[in-house]
Amino acid sequence: MATHVSRSRSWRCVQRFGIAAYRKYSSGGSYPNVSLSSPLPGIPKPVFASVDGQEKYETKITTLENGLKVASQNKFGQFCTVGILVNSGSRHEAKYPSGIAHFIEKLAFCSTAQYRSKDEILLALEKHGGICDCQTSRDTTMYAVSAEVKGLDTVVNLLSDAVLQPRLLDEEIEMTKMAVRFELEDLNMRPDPEPLLTEMIHAAAYRGNTVGLPRFCPVDSVDKIDKGTLHSYLRNYFCPERMVLAGVGIEHDQLLECARKYLLNVKPVWGTSSPANVDLSVAQYTGGIVKMEKDMSDVSLCPTPIPELTHIMIGLESCSFLEDDFIPFAVLNMMMGGGGSFSAGGPGKGMFTRLYLNVLNRHHWMYNATAYHHSYEDSGLLCIHASSDPRQVREMVEIITREFIQMAGTAGEMELERAKTQLKSMLMMNLESRPVIFEDVGRQVLSTGRRKLPHELCDLISSVTSSDIKRVTTKMLRSKPAVAALGNLTELPSYEHIQAALSSKDGRLPRMHHRFQ
Repeated sequence: MATHVSRSRSWRCVQRFGIAAYRKYSSGGSYPNVSLSSPLPGIPKPVFASVDGQEKYETKITTLENGLKVASQNKFGQFCTVGILVNSGSRHEAKYPSGIAHFIEKLAFCSTAQYRSKDEILLALEKHGGICDCQTSRDTTMYAVSAEVKGLDTVVNLLSDAVLQPRLLDEEIEMTKMAVRFELEDLNMRPDPEPLLTEMIHAAAYRGNTVGLPRFCPVDSVDKIDKGTLHSYLRNYFCPERMVLAGVGIEHDQLLECARKYLLNVKPVWGTSSPANVDLSVAQYTGGIVKMEKDMSDVSLCPTPIPELTHIMIGLESCSFLEDDFIPFAVLNMMMGGGGSFSAGGPGKGMFTRLYLNVLNRHHWMYNATAYHHSYEDSGLLCIHASSDPRQVREMVEIITREFIQMAGTAGEMELERAKTQLKSMLMMNLESRPVIFEDVGRQVLSTGRRKLPHELCDLISSVTSSDIKRVTTKMLRSKPAVAALGNLTELPSYEHIQAALSSKDGRLPRMHHRFQ
C-alpha cells in the first residue's frame, strides 16, 4: 500500500514538472529540478499592488486659539500614537541649573491632578492596550502614548494632565535624583562610549552655549534642582505656543475635538503668567577639544574581555535642518557610512560606504569607524567616531583627517547613486512604523509649521549632485574642528596638529621630529 502511494506521488510530480525535471535520490526522496529564476509551471501569474509613491493620507494641521498646533496623519489600523511635543530641551537651560530636562524626562507620567500615582496611569492605559513614554533631547521634549483608537479621549486627557498638571511630589523628586545619579554612574561604566562621546563632542563644538550645554544632569547640579526650579522652568517653556499635539492613526476632527476639550482652557499647575526668561540664543559654533583620560581596560561586562581601546570623535560644522544644504549633508553622511569591524551583513548594511572601503577594510587594527550627522534648527555637526588600540591613536587620527579631506573630491556616479538610494530606502522603511511617523510629524510641525511628505524628501534626495557634495564639504572644511577623546590619550596629536591636517591638501598630520641626545 505504502509503495503504491509513493509511486502515485512520483507520477504526479512527473506529470507536473516533466521527466527531465524529476530526480530520484538514493534516500528515496524526490526533488523537482526547476530553476529558482524561472516561474513554476502551472502557477498563475502574480498580480502585484501598484504604488505611486504618494501618501494615501495627508497631514492636517490646525492652530487653536491659544497658539497650540494640532497635527494629524491618518493611518490604517486599530491603534494610534498620540503625543505632545514641546520646544524645550537642554539647550534652553542657560539661566537654570543644567539637568532640568533630564529631570522632566524622569518625572514624566508620575502623579498628576487626576492620577495619584504612575501605577494608576499605567492601569488606565492598560484598559486600551496602551503604553506611554517621555524622551528629551537637546531641543525637544516629547510625551507619547500608543493605544487603541477607541481610547483617544482618555489618552488626550491623560497627556494634558501629565504635561500641565504634574504634582511633582518631594518623594518623586528624591526618587528621580537617585535615578539620575545611577544613570550617570552607568554612563561612565558602560562598554559603549557613544553616548558619552556625543556629549563631549557637543561640549567641544558649542562650548558653553545652546546645544553644547550638557544633556545629562551634571553630578553637582542634582541637589540644586527642586520643585520651585522646575516650576520656574516649566512656566517659561511649557506654554501652548511652544507645543504641538500630534497624532497618527486617527481622524483629524476627532483629535481636534479632544484638543479643544482638554488643552484649550486648562490652567497649568505653575500658573498662567506670561513667559519672562525664554532663552532665544542662536547656537554659536566654537570648535575645540574635550579630553577625558580613562582606563578602558576593564569595561567588559562579560567573561570575554573587550580589548582596551581609545575612542576619538572629530567633527566639523555642517548646517541646520532648515537649510537647503541639509539634504546634501544627509547624502554625504550616508556615503561615509561605516560601523564596527565585526558588523555582519552585505551592501545593505553599508559595506560599500567609504569608511568600510577606505578604512576598516584596509586597516585591520581599527575596531570602529562611523559617521554621524547631528542637525538642529540653527546649526549642525558632521562627525566621525573611530576607535583603536591606544598605541595607534596618532595613525588613526590621520586616517580620519584624510577621509575628511577626501570628501571634497568628486564623488563617483555609482557611489553617489548608491548613497542616495540607501538614504531613500532607510527613510521609507523607517516611515512604515507608526511611532516614527508620529515623531516625524511632530518635530517637523514644531520646527517649521508644516510637514514635508516622504515623496517630497525623496525628490530632494534624488536631485543631489556630486557638485552639491563638493560644495557643502568645501564649506564644512573651513570651520574649526571639534574633537572628543576618551581613554588612554598618550599618543593623541595636539589640537593644533589636527587643525593643521584638516587645513592641508592631503589631510596628513605634521611630521614629528625627535632629537637624539
